[in-house]
Amino acid sequence: MPGPTKYLRRLALMAAAAAGLSLLAAPTASATPSPVDHPVPTTGCRLPSPVPAGATTLRTLTSGGLVREYTVHVPAQYRSSRPYPLVLSFHGHKRTSKYQEELSGFSAYDAISVYPQGLPGTDGESAWTGAPYSAAADDVLFTSDLLNTLQRELCVDPRRIYATGKSNGGGFVGVLACRMPGRIAAFAPVAGAFYPQGGECHPSRPAPILDFHGTADATIPYTGNPAKGLPTLPDWLAAWADRNGCFPRPIQYSPKADVTVQRWLGCSLQHYRVEGAGHVWPSTTPNNDSATPTVIDATPVIWKFLLAHRLR
Repeated sequence: MPGPTKYLRRLALMAAAAAGLSLLAAPTASATPSPVDHPVPTTGCRLPSPVPAGATTLRTLTSGGLVREYTVHVPAQYRSSRPYPLVLSFHGHKRTSKYQEELSGFSAYDAISVYPQGLPGTDGESAWTGAPYSAAADDVLFTSDLLNTLQRELCVDPRRIYATGKSNGGGFVGVLACRMPGRIAAFAPVAGAFYPQGGECHPSRPAPILDFHGTADATIPYTGNPAKGLPTLPDWLAAWADRNGCFPRPIQYSPKADVTVQRWLGCSLQHYRVEGAGHVWPSTTPNNDSATPTVIDATPVIWKFLLAHRLR
């Protein structure tokens, strides 16, 4: 895959070209597509995989009149007769799908792992819907269209589709929890940027959420940033506890030093507060975010949480 600068420049050109073409056959207002917020049957089982097993492959689709990119990793032992869980992992502002694959590491698991690529936003850098700097594209629709494509081509378990992401990607996962909980079974934002531009939140069902955030995050402060409309993490969590019908006060424990876990009873809402961690994807070994390890690995905790949830 090309370097981030060339990669984003190519995306910008593709988006501009697609936008120009879309004017030739613009749909009427009544035909405007909308995201699907309910389970969709998979038709890709027992079909040959369009991508090689055990490898990460760059793919494209058209959504909202724009050419969109994503990378997909199919397990090395993939069998088209067996439904697999699917994990969407969204990169942060200015990052790429390749960066997010390396950062989150879901390609090592027995799942179809998908790393969507955001479009250049108002600052020319990649971003997702729900941030003040994001492009005008509808990334919720893109996510829905992407799932449609993946379910046509691969043997996806429609009850085990999940979303996770970092920073702006984590904030977008929060948007998806508001907009698509009827199709995505569980959500796991990391260092999420929950800007007010994400819009009002009226989920169609309770959304299982696992959240990670470091107390020393200077980019998206744990205590919020009123000037940017960013809520404190306790306020954001309290709002989800209310939406999900949880008991208002969580139970709390510490599985290891400098990690506090909060769990709300009566629903599926969890929060990992990592003392002293910055704007990082927590890892006990150096990763793309930081050469300084944290005391916990987020990915295996997220994986276990996600697999505990299925759409009914």
